[in-house]
Amino acid sequence: MLTCKQLVSHSSDYLDAQLPLRGRLAVRLHLAMCVHCRRFIRQMKLSQAVIRRLPDAAIPELDALVEKLAQAQDLSHLASPAKPD
Repeated sequence: MLTCKQLVSHSSDYLDAQLPLRGRLAVRLHLAMCVHCRRFIRQMKLSQAVIRRLPDAAIPELDALVEKLAQAQDLSHLASPAKPD
């Protein structure tokens, strides 16, 4: 049987349906017995659903906010590169 740590390491492949049959069965067996990992997988599914609903285009306001925060924290290396004129 998988440990919780092993389940976490296989969770992305499980959620993306990329595990072979034996791996899927091992994950499902663990999930049947572990309430904490069931909660973890539920949260991962919810996160995927939220991310899928995000717009594909960049949000200018968000870019400006990130740049302001980076400057305020002197983390300018996190800000997007300067655009040429």
